[in-house]
Amino acid sequence: MPGIDKLPIEETLEDSPQTRSLLGVFEEDATAISNYMNQLYQAMHRIYDAQNELSAATHLTSKLLKEYEKQRFPLGGDDEVMSSTLQQFSKVIDELSSCHAVLSTQLADAMMFPITQFKERDLKEILTLKEVFQIASNDHDAAINKYSRLSKKRENDKVKYEVTEDVYTSRKKQHQTMMHYFCALNTLQYKKKIALLEPLLGYMQAQISFFKMGSENLSEQLEEFLANIGTSVQNVRREMDSDVETMQQTIEDLEVASDPLYMPDPDPTKFPVNRNLTRKAGYLNARNKTGLVSSTWDRQFYFTQGGNLMSQARGDVAGGLAMDIDNCSVMAVDCEDRRYCFQITSFDGKKSSILQAESKKDHEEWICTINNISKQIYLSENPEETAARVNQSALEAVTPSPSFQQRHESLRPAGQSRPPTARTSSSGSLGSESTNLSALSLDSLVAPDTPIQFDIISPVSEDQPGQAKASGQGGRRTNPFGESGGNTKSETEDSILHQLFIVRFLGSMEVKSNDHPDVVYETMRQILAARAIHNIFRMTESHLLVTCDCLKLIDPQTQVTRLTFPLPYVVLYATHQENKRLFGFVLRTSGGRSESNLSSVCYIFESNNEGEKDLEEQSRLIAASSRPNQASSEGQFVVLSSSQSEESDLGEEGKKRESEA
Repeated sequence: MPGIDKLPIEETLEDSPQTRSLLGVFEEDATAISNYMNQLYQAMHRIYDAQNELSAATHLTSKLLKEYEKQRFPLGGDDEVMSSTLQQFSKVIDELSSCHAVLSTQLADAMMFPITQFKERDLKEILTLKEVFQIASNDHDAAINKYSRLSKKRENDKVKYEVTEDVYTSRKKQHQTMMHYFCALNTLQYKKKIALLEPLLGYMQAQISFFKMGSENLSEQLEEFLANIGTSVQNVRREMDSDVETMQQTIEDLEVASDPLYMPDPDPTKFPVNRNLTRKAGYLNARNKTGLVSSTWDRQFYFTQGGNLMSQARGDVAGGLAMDIDNCSVMAVDCEDRRYCFQITSFDGKKSSILQAESKKDHEEWICTINNISKQIYLSENPEETAARVNQSALEAVTPSPSFQQRHESLRPAGQSRPPTARTSSSGSLGSESTNLSALSLDSLVAPDTPIQFDIISPVSEDQPGQAKASGQGGRRTNPFGESGGNTKSETEDSILHQLFIVRFLGSMEVKSNDHPDVVYETMRQILAARAIHNIFRMTESHLLVTCDCLKLIDPQTQVTRLTFPLPYVVLYATHQENKRLFGFVLRTSGGRSESNLSSVCYIFESNNEGEKDLEEQSRLIAASSRPNQASSEGQFVVLSSSQSEESDLGEEGKKRESEA
């Protein structure tokens, strides 16, 4: 190490200009050392603070790893392998945290303490001595000037003594202060080297000690553990890359396949309607009335669950019940401001909802799905197959069949034979068996060009086609405000039978025969087939009032009578052989398409009543309310047969009512 420059202490008393000039150089050097050491102190203090922060962060990391098993993650929170691995990592990191804490202590003692001492003690001492020396030098100069101004002529011993004493004191003070100042400046040349090297030495020794502790903690067992974890990480990364590649390919395939579906109303030729669904989900717009005329539409996600229609708003965890669609009615409706709307009415008619689909395809599929669910097809083992079979039976009308009887015989379960159906003769007694159906053709029942009426004529119409005009009622017009004539109330009160059913009108058509239930079956088949082929889902819901005098179709909202069927003109009644909710009857009316004066019209309805028991009751009511015998005035009743399962009961009921009459 080269020699140290020093100030000559022995020349302090002389205080020559050369000495003062050399002192100025040492003072500049001391100022430079002070500035540099302040910067070095700040840098080393950052190291110390960073080490303290690293020690605290490492300790916090170890603590969080230990608490991983206590966390409850929505996905994958119960991974025992991951928990045990993180527990082992926490132990190792906890040991590293202890090593970092030791390193922080060593840095505080070996690095920060020496440089802090040099900064706070030695450099401040130089500054203090400099100020004291400057004051002593100024006092000495003042004393010399005062001594130099003593007069020769008038010497005053007292004044001279005081001035001489002042010079002595100030010179002594300056000399002593200057010697200590020179000594401190000379010592600073040594201390600056110590102040630089000692903190660095302490820093390096602390780091070496830290790495030695780390090397001792990282044993061979830990190295093997780290190697296994590294292998697991690589395996997870490869699996992730493979999964990402698969997802990217899936995204590309879905983008290509979904391109036509981006249109709100896709082409129905490319995406045919599936009419056999028993479950469906998607967004629909629900109509909410806000006033007498105004309404709002809310977009929600709807899905079917069993026999329920559920709705769920975006962001909700689960859906809520919107409507019970078992035995409900669904039909397309026209809204002034919206397209593709349909209405769902509950089985009791108390609740209804109007919904809007996004496309024509969704519109038809929702209607078909709800219609299938309302028939409780979803309760079967294979719902879609059952729905397809039921819908196919309706579509079979477009395929010519050689015989009507063969088609119905194929629908009956094996081992069952059709019992003979009974009808009344002109004298009112039970008639003989019907003619052999093997020779009965379709044209003998319904003419091929017979039009089908799918809706009920408005009650304000003067002439209602298909409605029988009984004596005393032919020229009477129904009041559209629900008010009836003067004799209506008395007729209703005097009537022994007064039963109400909720029904939906499917359609009506003129028939050529009225002497066998197969006429009703064939009419049902053609009307259902026509509805399926032409996508007609609208059905008019009414209340069917059965009395001893007539059958009335009443509007459930306004209580206006839509149609009246006098019982003397109801000549035939039957229910569907498989779906007991379907029933129909034949009404003999005056006028029609035929050249004769009398014609027969078959009306088909779907009842809301659930189960066969209620329909049997309905058939008995109509049978019991049948027309009186035209050839006799004794009031004998006509028994109208319904289905094969009901004929024997109806016969007994008719005989019973005959005996009572």
